[in-house]
Amino acid sequence: MITMKKLILASFAAVVLSFGAAKAEETETLYKFYCAQCHGFDGNGDGPNVSQDFPVTPRNFNKGDVMGKLSDADLVNVIKEGGPSVSKSPMMPPWGKTLTDAEIAGLVKKLRVLCKCKGPS
Repeated sequence: MITMKKLILASFAAVVLSFGAAKAEETETLYKFYCAQCHGFDGNGDGPNVSQDFPVTPRNFNKGDVMGKLSDADLVNVIKEGGPSVSKSPMMPPWGKTLTDAEIAGLVKKLRVLCKCKGPS
Protein backbone atom coordinates (compact mmCIF):
# COMPACT_ATOMS: atom_id res chain seq x y z
CA MET A 1 0.00 0.00 0.00
CA ILE A 2 1.37 3.39 -0.98
CA THR A 3 1.06 5.97 1.74
CA MET A 4 0.62 9.66 1.07
CA LYS A 5 4.08 10.31 2.55
CA LYS A 6 5.69 7.82 0.12
CA LEU A 7 3.80 9.33 -2.79
CA ILE A 8 4.92 12.85 -1.84
CA LEU A 9 8.53 11.72 -1.35
CA ALA A 10 8.53 9.89 -4.70
CA SER A 11 7.15 12.98 -6.44
CA PHE A 12 9.70 15.19 -4.71
CA ALA A 13 12.56 12.88 -5.70
CA ALA A 14 11.39 12.88 -9.31
CA VAL A 15 11.37 16.69 -9.35
CA VAL A 16 14.78 16.92 -7.69
CA LEU A 17 16.33 14.41 -10.06
CA SER A 18 14.77 16.13 -13.06
CA PHE A 19 16.58 19.37 -12.17
CA GLY A 20 19.81 17.54 -12.96
CA ALA A 21 22.58 16.55 -10.69
CA ALA A 22 25.69 18.49 -9.85
CA LYS A 23 28.62 17.92 -12.20
CA ALA A 24 30.40 14.60 -11.73
CA GLU A 25 33.57 16.12 -10.27
CA GLU A 26 31.52 18.22 -7.83
CA THR A 27 29.56 15.14 -6.80
CA GLU A 28 32.78 13.21 -6.21
CA THR A 29 34.12 16.03 -4.03
CA LEU A 30 30.85 16.18 -2.07
CA TYR A 31 30.83 12.41 -1.60
CA LYS A 32 34.42 12.42 -0.31
CA PHE A 33 33.71 15.28 2.11
CA TYR A 34 30.25 14.40 3.44
CA CYS A 35 29.80 10.66 2.88
CA ALA A 36 33.14 8.89 2.66
CA GLN A 37 34.14 9.80 6.20
CA CYS A 38 31.75 7.12 7.45
CA HIS A 39 30.68 5.15 4.38
CA GLY A 40 34.20 4.85 2.94
CA PHE A 41 35.75 6.19 -0.22
CA ASP A 42 34.62 3.09 -2.10
CA GLY A 43 31.27 2.96 -0.28
CA ASN A 44 32.04 -0.14 1.79
CA GLY A 45 30.95 1.35 5.14
CA ASP A 46 34.55 1.54 6.34
CA GLY A 47 35.36 5.25 6.32
CA PRO A 48 38.21 6.83 8.28
CA ASN A 49 35.84 8.01 11.04
CA VAL A 50 34.68 4.44 11.73
CA SER A 51 36.59 2.79 14.54
CA GLN A 52 35.96 -0.31 16.64
CA ASP A 53 34.02 1.77 19.14
CA PHE A 54 31.89 3.51 16.49
CA PRO A 55 28.29 3.06 17.68
CA VAL A 56 26.87 1.85 14.34
CA THR A 57 27.97 0.16 11.16
CA PRO A 58 27.53 2.62 8.29
CA ARG A 59 25.62 1.31 5.28
CA ASN A 60 27.70 -0.45 2.64
CA PHE A 61 26.61 1.19 -0.62
CA ASN A 62 28.06 -1.68 -2.67
CA LYS A 63 25.41 -4.15 -1.50
CA GLY A 64 23.07 -4.01 -4.47
CA ASP A 65 20.62 -6.44 -2.88
CA VAL A 66 20.04 -4.00 0.00
CA MET A 67 20.41 -0.72 -1.89
CA GLY A 68 18.18 -1.99 -4.69
CA LYS A 69 15.25 -2.07 -2.24
CA LEU A 70 15.57 1.69 -1.67
CA SER A 71 13.90 4.09 -4.10
CA ASP A 72 15.56 7.31 -5.17
CA ALA A 73 13.00 9.08 -2.96
CA ASP A 74 14.21 7.00 0.00
CA LEU A 75 17.80 8.03 -0.69
CA VAL A 76 16.88 11.70 -1.11
CA ASN A 77 14.93 11.56 2.16
CA VAL A 78 17.74 10.04 4.23
CA ILE A 79 20.32 12.45 2.78
CA LYS A 80 18.08 15.47 3.41
CA GLU A 81 16.55 14.44 6.74
CA GLY A 82 19.17 12.12 8.27
CA GLY A 83 19.03 8.64 9.74
CA PRO A 84 16.29 9.21 12.33
CA SER A 85 13.86 10.15 9.54
CA VAL A 86 13.91 6.51 8.42
CA SER A 87 14.30 4.94 11.88
CA LYS A 88 18.06 4.61 11.46
CA SER A 89 20.99 5.96 13.43
CA PRO A 90 21.25 9.61 14.45
CA MET A 91 24.91 9.27 13.46
CA MET A 92 23.66 9.91 9.89
CA PRO A 93 23.11 13.68 9.98
CA PRO A 94 20.58 15.59 7.89
CA TRP A 95 22.24 17.40 4.99
CA GLY A 96 19.12 19.12 3.63
CA LYS A 97 20.15 22.57 4.83
CA THR A 98 23.75 22.09 3.71
CA LEU A 99 23.40 20.56 0.26
CA THR A 100 21.32 21.80 -2.66
CA ASP A 101 18.72 19.63 -4.35
CA ALA A 102 21.03 19.25 -7.36
CA GLU A 103 23.91 18.16 -5.12
CA ILE A 104 21.68 15.61 -3.41
CA ALA A 105 20.51 14.33 -6.80
CA GLY A 106 24.16 13.92 -7.77
CA LEU A 107 24.84 11.92 -4.62
CA VAL A 108 21.85 9.67 -5.34
CA LYS A 109 23.32 8.96 -8.79
CA LYS A 110 26.71 8.26 -7.17
CA LEU A 111 25.09 5.77 -4.78
CA ARG A 112 23.41 4.03 -7.72
CA VAL A 113 26.80 3.67 -9.41
CA LEU A 114 28.30 2.21 -6.23
CA CYS A 115 25.49 -0.32 -5.75
CA LYS A 116 25.15 -1.08 -9.46
CA CYS A 117 21.39 -1.02 -8.90
CA LYS A 118 18.36 1.08 -9.81
CA GLY A 119 15.96 0.69 -6.95
CA PRO A 120 12.18 0.40 -7.26
CA SER A 121 10.23 2.94 -9.29
